[in-house]
Amino acid sequence: MFHIVLHAPEIPNNTGNIGRTVAVTGGVLHLIHPLGFDIDEKAVRRAGLDYWHKLDVREYSDFETYLRKANPQRLFLFTAKAGGTPWETELRPGDHLLFGGESQGVPDGVLETVKSRFGAEALLKLPMLEGARRPSLNLGSTVCTAVYEGVRQNFGEFGIPLE
Repeated sequence: MFHIVLHAPEIPNNTGNIGRTVAVTGGVLHLIHPLGFDIDEKAVRRAGLDYWHKLDVREYSDFETYLRKANPQRLFLFTAKAGGTPWETELRPGDHLLFGGESQGVPDGVLETVKSRFGAEALLKLPMLEGARRPSLNLGSTVCTAVYEGVRQNFGEFGIPLE
């Protein structure tokens, strides 16, 4: 199982979609504030997230609080500023996969903290065609791709049937 960490997510539909991915792979969803939406019971019910109560969702006021309380042993930050990819990296059950908000990514301070604490190899990206006006990948798509690459690498440990 993977720990999916969203730093200041802005779009509720993306977080809902990511929650679904976390639910079907048995992971934990960590949300670092500020959030661009409410996740109280009324908001979750109104959004039709009938699986939300089955998720292990943990919230933190800021990145430092997350690091202190979650105490990740291995953490990978997905960022366009990275050199490596998840296909070149051994992802292991229990790893924390960190993703920034949709419009800003993570602040430079978070990126520097990850590099200093976990090494430059902890910065990963999903490769895309180069071009000045290319779109970026949707956050939910990026998380799903990363999680399922980790599942592929560790298939026997997840208990997900092939049929």
